[in-house]
Amino acid sequence: MNIPMKYILSSRFGLVITLVVIIWIIEIINLSIGHRLSVFGILPRSTQGLMGIPMAPFLHANPIHAALNTAPLLILGAFVSLRGARTYLVVSLAIIFLAGGAVWLFGRPSYHLGASGLVFGYFGFLVARGWYDRGFLSLAMAAITILLYGGIIWGILPVRSYISWEGHLFGLLSGIIAARLFSKK
Repeated sequence: MNIPMKYILSSRFGLVITLVVIIWIIEIINLSIGHRLSVFGILPRSTQGLMGIPMAPFLHANPIHAALNTAPLLILGAFVSLRGARTYLVVSLAIIFLAGGAVWLFGRPSYHLGASGLVFGYFGFLVARGWYDRGFLSLAMAAITILLYGGIIWGILPVRSYISWEGHLFGLLSGIIAARLFSKK
């Protein structure tokens, strides 16, 4: 069965799947070259680090790091994309640039990598969307999101030095901002 790429990208869940596939392609390439692409992560308050804002969600420290982000990206991304491919794309870009910009401004001086900021952003978006809209779909998605992933909220605390809690925190806040911008009220 040959499915045209245009159809996959325009389908409701195609962008979510495409994002995860790109992350894994980049991880395999990065792994094969000794993770030399990791220097394209966000390095706060450096000119080079600005390039990391759009790149960081696609770069991971290792395959385990990428694997830990895969399921929540697929599930929470699918929930966001229930509102359409365009909404998914705009929300994703808003989270990537708002959270990445905040990490660049306020983060610790080390490389920040990974899609967990996007995961936290989707979490914040879905929960806040339920709060702002209060429609059945929004409330149901918020409840399911909290039930499945409510425990990730502890990730905004600075527990381990090698985890970018700043990316988690700013991802969450960026998702809440995106929900407010998309709310009906």
